[in-house]
Amino acid sequence: MFDAALLNLVLYLPLAGMALLLAAPTGQDAFVRRLSLALMVVQFALTAYLYARFDPAVPGLQFETRLPWIASWGVHYQIGLDGYNVLLVLLTAFLGPLVVAGAFTAIEKDVKLFYAMVFLIQFAMLGTFVAQDLFLFYVFWETMLIPMFLIIGIWGGERRIYATLKFVLYTAFGSILMLAAVIYLVLSLQRTTGITSFGFADLLEARLPVDVQCILLAAFGLSFAIKVPMVPLHTWLPDAHVEAPTAGSVILAGVLLKMGTYGFMKLGFPLFPDATAAFTPAIMVLSVISIVWGACVALVQTDIKKIIAYSSISHLGYVMLGLISMNIYGIQGAVIQMVSHGLTAAGLFLMVGMIYERCHTRELAAYGGLAKLLPVYSVFFAILTLASIGLPTTSGFTGEFLVLLGAFGSAWEQAGQGYTLPLFAATAAVSGVVLGALYMLWFAQRFLFGAVKAPHLPFADLDGRERAILGFIVAAVFALGLFPDDAMRKTELAARHYQTLAGTSRTGPRAADASPAPAAAAGALAAGIGSAR
Repeated sequence: MFDAALLNLVLYLPLAGMALLLAAPTGQDAFVRRLSLALMVVQFALTAYLYARFDPAVPGLQFETRLPWIASWGVHYQIGLDGYNVLLVLLTAFLGPLVVAGAFTAIEKDVKLFYAMVFLIQFAMLGTFVAQDLFLFYVFWETMLIPMFLIIGIWGGERRIYATLKFVLYTAFGSILMLAAVIYLVLSLQRTTGITSFGFADLLEARLPVDVQCILLAAFGLSFAIKVPMVPLHTWLPDAHVEAPTAGSVILAGVLLKMGTYGFMKLGFPLFPDATAAFTPAIMVLSVISIVWGACVALVQTDIKKIIAYSSISHLGYVMLGLISMNIYGIQGAVIQMVSHGLTAAGLFLMVGMIYERCHTRELAAYGGLAKLLPVYSVFFAILTLASIGLPTTSGFTGEFLVLLGAFGSAWEQAGQGYTLPLFAATAAVSGVVLGALYMLWFAQRFLFGAVKAPHLPFADLDGRERAILGFIVAAVFALGLFPDDAMRKTELAARHYQTLAGTSRTGPRAADASPAPAAAAGALAAGIGSAR
């Protein structure tokens, strides 16, 4: 009971912080920054305690809270930690103080409103991960749009309005389709089982024909794929990253993109296993295209933010490949890769922000020889670059190695049965490792070495605040790379649960027999869907 209350405190602490900031007197920017950092540190400390208390030997939810919310619709306020979300919740809480501290000198306009929006998006992201009711999940999912819209739209670059509208239109379009699929899924469950519920565990009891599963997975999957983002739904990401302030880019790359891969793992593939089997070749091909395309496009960028943005597309392609492999190593590798990318991408975007504050340009051609000008900065940049390309002992190696191990393990088994597409896909994915090393080392060589040049010389190396921020990220990268065992133990049962759910057929009667007609569905929704279970 105490731990469940503590999880609620972790979730709602950002809302309390937001209220405190909005009530603070105008003009107290230093106080606002210190208060925001203190609250984020407290949240991380509480989350770390819950992570330590999480028992990897206990399947299912821990620290659960389940209360009636909209009883006539079967909606419950249900949150908890499990192997699916425990690492992502810890990652979100870990990056919170670093985002706040990183913006101390970067944000000078409407400081109170900015930190209030950071608290709001922190609340929404944590809520999305811990929600165990589909209605509650959708509420948190949509809430994320509001603060990110404002963070890019108010504190972004010259083309911020274009970038933020593109981001919202893409994600809102996917969300509308997901909402329609949610309503249909709940009504189908009610019709076939008599249960009216939005609970994840209850929705897994739905038995749907393959054609209906395919339509619903397409609706869920489009929303999740936009968030990942997968090629060809990725075009909003570079614009959003380039125009967002540094804190917005860190939130976006560090956590927000993981909402898509988490959605596939927690909902999309387990809810519709027969559709997943039908779509596996397409998803596998798109994952590999994302890996290779993101790396190739990153190789020709001249804006240092765009290089990291396109690298995110490539790295998250590995996550999707691991999830669709249905191999235990690939699934666990996908989870580790999510966390690893969150750390390395966040660190690199923070470093871009640090150099931008000094030089006010992101053009790669404007820089050179920074290893001589900024030795401490260059050491941190080199470490994060090597982690991004998967150097052994770093988290990037652990995630990518496990994903490829799982992909090849599954592919060899299927190749022995005469199905060779997975083997070709896994082989092509290896090229992403080579391309990743190529574009990141090319980036580092031009950025750190060669003739010394930079705008606005001279300028200072990293100060104590900046060193502390990057030091925490680098420590986490090596901790996950050198000692992944604890993290993998905490996710193993969930990975096996996912493997079983997403790999086991659960078909129902023909669509004409089992699916509610559109008019009946609309009438049931208008009437409150029916009585709660």
